[in-house]
Amino acid sequence: MARLATLKFLFFLTIVSSASAQKVKYKDIYALLSTKQYESAEPFLNRYLKETTDNPNAYLYKGIIYQEKASKDDVLKQTNRMQSNIDSAILFYDIAYKGITEKEIKRNGEYYSAYNRRDLRTGEFGVTLSDIQYDLEKRMEGLRERKDRIRMVKHYFGLADTLYQRSQSLYISLRKTYPGERELYLRADDQLVKKLVALSQRFDSCVKAFDQYRAASSVMGKTGYNQTLEGQPITDFSKEGITAADFYGAKVVLWDYSAFVDRIKHGIVADILPMRQHLISYDAEINKLREKLTAGHVSVRNDLTTLIDRLLMDQLRRYDKDPLPMALFSVKIGDLEYRSLLIEQKLKSDTNSIHTRIDIARQTYASASRLDSLSSMLLARNIDSLSLDYQHFIKDTYGSVPAVKDFVKSTNDFASTAKSVEQAKLARLTESLRWIVAGTDSIPLFVEANRLKYRPLVIIDERYTAGVHYTDSISPSGYLYSINPARTPEIMVNFPVDKSSFTEGRLQSTKALSFSDTAGNLYYVLIYSDLPDQEGKFIATLAKIYKSDGLAWSFNHKLSFIPKELQFGTLSGELAIVGANGELTTMDKSGKVKSN
Repeated sequence: MARLATLKFLFFLTIVSSASAQKVKYKDIYALLSTKQYESAEPFLNRYLKETTDNPNAYLYKGIIYQEKASKDDVLKQTNRMQSNIDSAILFYDIAYKGITEKEIKRNGEYYSAYNRRDLRTGEFGVTLSDIQYDLEKRMEGLRERKDRIRMVKHYFGLADTLYQRSQSLYISLRKTYPGERELYLRADDQLVKKLVALSQRFDSCVKAFDQYRAASSVMGKTGYNQTLEGQPITDFSKEGITAADFYGAKVVLWDYSAFVDRIKHGIVADILPMRQHLISYDAEINKLREKLTAGHVSVRNDLTTLIDRLLMDQLRRYDKDPLPMALFSVKIGDLEYRSLLIEQKLKSDTNSIHTRIDIARQTYASASRLDSLSSMLLARNIDSLSLDYQHFIKDTYGSVPAVKDFVKSTNDFASTAKSVEQAKLARLTESLRWIVAGTDSIPLFVEANRLKYRPLVIIDERYTAGVHYTDSISPSGYLYSINPARTPEIMVNFPVDKSSFTEGRLQSTKALSFSDTAGNLYYVLIYSDLPDQEGKFIATLAKIYKSDGLAWSFNHKLSFIPKELQFGTLSGELAIVGANGELTTMDKSGKVKSN
């Protein structure tokens, strides 16, 4: 059958090309129409209808051709063309409907063979006008209904697309206003909440419109589309949510703006708004402690320990790793800590212990340094920019951004000065540990004292020191001073030494050994030269000193060896001078050498 139709078409083309000037015959065109070769037949049918306007069958097939075209059009991308083709099909069907009569059927019955039916009453085959009219009525009614459904499909599809674009446009405007999600939370206000609500409503309307589009599509029947909708979560506000959606794809993936809004709103309502009030309350508590310190001149360091709110800090750092309010709190608390230490320092100023005073000075210096560091770091930050995230807090606590900057600057100036003062104070106290003060004399507790009157040869930490005192370069004397935390000695003893052996010029060869009992009541000091005299002897001066009575005696001796150690006999009260090779010289209680 198809081969026969093709042969007819080729024959028809031959006729047309050979007699193109002649009128096109409908029966030749019908050969193509009856075999549904509409695309091939249409040009000839159009030419025929320009010349012939009284053939209802030609209009009938013209309607069929447009109906076929409409069925192939894309309902979403070629909507206007589809509707135009439907309108044309209805138009030509209507012309055919009005032109087909009983007479037309009898005269051109072969053109209506598609309507040939068996009459149930007579059992004979034939074509009836009522069957043709019924078919055309159904076709036109179906096309009108389809056109309405197309309109609904396109309406809801376009509405979903438009609402999504509007949702995305609003989201992008948020991106332009707020650099990141941190700012979105921290700078939240009524205007932002309204925009978030609008974004959620638009997106929900978009999803609803898409559902209505799918419902309209299912009523329409086959459309060539069967999309599913999938929401994509927004996890990074600064990078996601701005790519366009393909509403024509099999899977329509939309950024889930509604879930995004729910998440942001929850954070604002559950965390940010209560936290703002908490920050203001926390600042007020710090201010109360400042008033307590200033009015009562009392330390509030213990109160600061209970004031620290770890929960607030952890909660805020979930949204801001280095929040401005916490930096301001740290500076204010650091200032209170330093001022409290100054008050505590005054209360302990009557202590005689330099060690205690140094400990206090170290604390105050560390506190001043910390305050200087905290305020310097804050001063170096862009407070104008940071303040944008905490406008509500700044307005309620400082009043304005310039007030914040003034506070930080003045605190930093104070801290810088305080650090210098405390550093100098600590340096002075640390230096004072290196000296014993006895009247107008200062006795060094370090061996580098090359140009001083007192030259220490023995320093027993925090107990006593002994050495040689030079009133002039040729008049040496020995000394022993006790060491206490106040550096004001309880024992101050000077004793004669061999003047010719221990002059300042021979200091390099001058050495000393000492002994003290556990209670610090008895002391021995042996000053000796490690260079032998002409006889090969080593000159030494031995002094015995009591805490209660001072110098008991002092004798010069000539030893046959260089001393290494002093050994005291507790029961005998005798003192042994021991050499490096076991040599031994023993002194009795009175300082006389015992015969060995």
